[in-house]
Formats: sequence, structure tokens, C-alpha cells
Amino acid sequence: MKATCSSRLSSRALEAEGDLDFRGTLGGSKEAPVGFQNIRLRISLDTDAAEDQIATLITLTERSCVVYQTLVQGPQIKVSVL
Repeated sequence: MKATCSSRLSSRALEAEGDLDFRGTLGGSKEAPVGFQNIRLRISLDTDAAEDQIATLITLTERSCVVYQTLVQGPQIKVSVL
């Protein structure tokens, strides 16, 4: 937080939650999709930052988070047999 403003950030926590149909993952149904259909991220902050500062922090975090960007952009994957 110090890089973007002079507000105090005492603690933070991230909770990730998603929707997954195990019938597809476990092979119980060919129609059920494999993998997460929705992912929700909830961030808890203990800070005195203003709402606009928090919005800036989220924007900067989304831009530089490797996991977030990988999920959002969906990388190309190549499978080969050796």
C-alpha cells in the first residue's frame, strides 16, 4: 500500500471460492464441464485508505498478479507425447 499512497494497511486477507461440478471432474457425466465455472475473490482490508485509494490498489494488484492474469487471459497450452 505504501507504494501507491500514504495510508495505513494493518492487515489483509484473501478468500477464494469457486463453482465446480464434480460430475465432470470425476467422469460421472460427459455433459458436465470439467473445471471451475466461476471464481470469486473476496479481499478483507484493515486500512484507513479512502475508497479511491483502495480501487487503485485493486487495479494495480490485478495488473501485476501472475495467478490472476493467467486465469483471466487463459494461456495457450500445448500437449505433446514424448
